[in-house]
Order: sequence, then structure tokens, then C-alpha cells
Amino acid sequence: MVHSSAPTAPWWAHAVFYEIYPRSFQDSNGDGIGDLNGITARLDALRDLGVDAIWLTPIFPSPQVDFGYDISNYEAIDPMYGTMADFDHLIAEAKKRHIRVLLDMVMNHTSDKHPWFVESSRSRDNPKRDWYVWRDGKAPGQPPNNWQSLFGHSAWQYDARTQQWYYHKFYVQQPDLNWNNPDVQAAMFNTVRFWLNRGVDGFRLDAITTLFEDPELRDEPVLPGTNAFGDPNLDHTLTDNQPQVHTVLRDLRKIVEEYPGDRVLIGETYLSSVQELAKMYGSHNDELQLPMDMQLGTLNRMDAQAFRERLREAQTELHGNLPLFVFDNHDIARSWDRYGDGMHNAAIARVIAALQLTTRSVPLLYYGQAIGMVTTPPKTRAQVQDPIGRIGWPKEKGRDGERTPMQWTPGKNAGFSTAAKTWLPVAANYKTVNVQTESAQPDSLYLWYKHLIALRRSNPALRDGTEILLNTSDANVLSYLRLSPDGKHAVVVALNCTAQKHTVHFDLASYGLRSTHARTLLHSGEVAERVALHHLHLPPFAVWIGQVELPQ
Repeated sequence: MVHSSAPTAPWWAHAVFYEIYPRSFQDSNGDGIGDLNGITARLDALRDLGVDAIWLTPIFPSPQVDFGYDISNYEAIDPMYGTMADFDHLIAEAKKRHIRVLLDMVMNHTSDKHPWFVESSRSRDNPKRDWYVWRDGKAPGQPPNNWQSLFGHSAWQYDARTQQWYYHKFYVQQPDLNWNNPDVQAAMFNTVRFWLNRGVDGFRLDAITTLFEDPELRDEPVLPGTNAFGDPNLDHTLTDNQPQVHTVLRDLRKIVEEYPGDRVLIGETYLSSVQELAKMYGSHNDELQLPMDMQLGTLNRMDAQAFRERLREAQTELHGNLPLFVFDNHDIARSWDRYGDGMHNAAIARVIAALQLTTRSVPLLYYGQAIGMVTTPPKTRAQVQDPIGRIGWPKEKGRDGERTPMQWTPGKNAGFSTAAKTWLPVAANYKTVNVQTESAQPDSLYLWYKHLIALRRSNPALRDGTEILLNTSDANVLSYLRLSPDGKHAVVVALNCTAQKHTVHFDLASYGLRSTHARTLLHSGEVAERVALHHLHLPPFAVWIGQVELPQ
């Protein structure tokens, strides 16, 4: 079965997803770190924005080497975030507001403090030895091969007690699980069921493409140059996106489908092509419902032709499935900075918002994206919290810059916390860039997002319609037509991707639409309420969304 955005589609096909980084969202107890009760306290604000589902980055017990992505217990809540009762309360309050809750499930690795790894490292004949990837070195003092950690340097760590090396795709403190071991698979699947039984609506699967490695442990090909950590660049095809991943995804899909309510699986899928992304849905739509489509959101330049090509690929190469477009998350600099030119950032942010919320897709927003939070990297190595930044400084400053506290008000610590010091400093622009201030400004980015989300939900063409790319040779303006399934509603979206004014001409006759005018639904810049489709003027970096006038 091919999923579509028809009215009978599952809830997630029409949802606006919103990623929350719990440490940085809202502190309820004054310790400078966000927590579960803080998230619960802000559910009304999320509902008012139009959010349908929230994804929480890991809230499980952890030594916090990688801020929760090093898990020491998969079936509990880290005390810094609260208690299991707090979590149950969050689920209940979210449900009252028709907001779904997804958890971040880290299945590739555990913390080295997890009881499984503690046991595995005791001896070579420990019953849990094969739960992780242990190997002899290729020679005394040499790791088994040239594989590298994505966080810098060798992916192998020597253990003097047992005189073997263990594999870690990420930090030394994050040993990889051995997914070839059926006991590992059973244990992780039981963890998934534990949280489904508590009422979560699905999972975002962290680093899901890295579960398996080349069984022959061959060296990865060396590419020209060095990375941010000073290591040789490698082609990671032997440690990423191995075919066995699809078997695990099918098994996970079967588990979530045992439960009512259309539980959903989102995958962290940084892949090299849209063709590889298409495989993540499964040949029979039996794997991920929503693998993250990073092809569009990480272009990092305002380029109408490149955007158009990515949209075309999403419409023609994913076998009818909905893409999940992601522009911002906790691992990449904020789109405000990646796409901004330093002069028109506010206008460009509106273009990005429209691109994400008016295409035939499912959008995933990141906390702070809707108010225009900026990347605020540390200024000195001493300020760095993220170990990546300590390893790679100054070329690699880490990910602190996109994880600063949420800016709610112009008050102390941006309304995030009453603490004397927050875990990361609040960005300097919080007095003007915050939810409270922007809620009162008719032309704010925050209200722009609210209007877009409301329009996406209420307009049949934007909610359920097909997508047709228009004026495909235009190198400056990205345009597309959304047409409702019943043909009664047609919306044209025009996005000026340049700092110059442009005039566009639309002839929709070939699509069965002979109308010459449209009613403006939403726009940035100076645009009339009723426009002639054959002569639409667009200011620099302007957005125009119009309802085509159709005969009744």
C-alpha cells in the first residue's frame, strides 16, 4: 500500500512535528536545566502554535557524556528531568491537548556505564561479551582497522583488562551494540514495547543506519583531505547503511503495528541520495513511515533551482510516500544562519517556513525555529560543553550553538529558568527574539509560522493536495501548485529566493485551470489582496500564497 495525504491517511500524514531538546526547553525547578514538568507547563504554547506531536531527545538515565545519547537504563527517567510520574503526567496532559509524544530511541549504542557493557567488559567469556563488537587488533597496539568515530579519531578503544578492542561509531563512552546477536535485538525490542505500553505515540530512531558494519572488518576507502578533527577523510560505506538495517526496521514496524493509534517511526537518515532514502520506507511500505529527508533542508543556500530539484525528487523518487522535511535540529547550525545572508535573514526565514509548511510533505520543526533563534556557538574552548567541540576546536566548535535555552520572554534567562546560571547561556538577542514579544507583533516570524500552520491545516489543497512544480526554468523564483483531490481548491505558492525584485507569470491552463486571478491568502512584502496570475510582482525574498479563483 502506498501512503498518501488523502483524508483517510493516518494522523502523522497531516501532523506538524516539533523537536524538543529537554535540557533547553523549560526549567521548572530552578536548577538551570530543562525538565519534563517544564515541557508540560509549555504545552499550551505548543498547542497555540499548532503543534500536533513532540519528539523528546533522550530523557533516560545517562552519564550525559553525549547529553543523553549515552543511555545507561532504557526503562527509566533520568532524575535531572524528573520521575516516571512526571513523564506519565506529561503524556496525559499532552493527550488532553491532542498532542502526541514521541521518544528518541538510541539503538546503535549504549553508555559504557550500562549494565550490559559493564558485564560485557568483565571477561572474554562473559555471557554478554557478544552483546558488543569486540575484536583483536591487527597487530600489537594497532586497532582492527582504520574505521573512525564520527566524533573524531579511531572508532576502536583498547581494553587492557581483556586485551581486545571494542567498536564505537560515536564517543569512546558509547560502545556499539552487536545487532547480529538475537539477544540484543530481543532486549531492544522489549524496550520499545515498554514505552509503547506507557502510551508513547512512536519513536525517532537515532543513528538507525549505523546498526551494522562490514562483517569482514575491511578498511574503509581513504578520500582526499582531512576532516575537522584532523583525521583522513573516509568513505563510510562499510560502517553505515548496511542492508541488514532493513530487517530490523521491518521488525520494529511489526511491533508498533501491534498497538492501536497509528504509532509512527521516524528515522534519523542522513543518506547520500533520494534513492537510498526511498529504501527506508520499505519495498512494501513496511519499514519507516517517516525517514528524515535531509536533502532539502541542508542545501544551505537560497537556490530556487536546487530547491525545485529536491522537491521533484521527493515527488517522483519516493514511490508516493510523504517526505519528512527537516531544516533544523540539535545537530546542525540553525537554518537562520545557514541560509541567511546577513542582511535579509528575517525575510529568508519566512521563505524557509513557507517551503517547509506548504509543500506536499510532513514538517518537523525544532524548538526556537518559529521565533528565529540563532546559532550561538561558544567563543572559547573553555566555554564548550559538547565534547565534539573540545576534540575539534577551533575548526569544530561543537553543537552548543544550536542548543541554547528556549527564549520565551524578555525577562530573566528569557523565561527559561530562574537559576543564577543556566546550563548553556541564553542567546544575547532574547529581549527581542522571544515568544511573548513576537506574539504581540503582527509582522513577527512567530505569527508567520502560526498563520502558515493554520493555513496548512484548514486549506484542502495545502492539506491534501497534489503538488505540481511551476515555471521550472525560473532560476530565481520557486513556484508550485497545490490542487485538492476534488479539484475544487487550487493554491499557488511563489517563493522569491533572491535579493532582487522579480515578476512571475503563471499560465495554469495546461492543468485544467483557466482562471486568471487569485486571492492572496498569505504574503510577506507588499502584495495586493487580489492578483493577476499573469503578472505577479514579488519583492526580494518574498512569499506569496494565493487561492486560485475557480468557477463555482
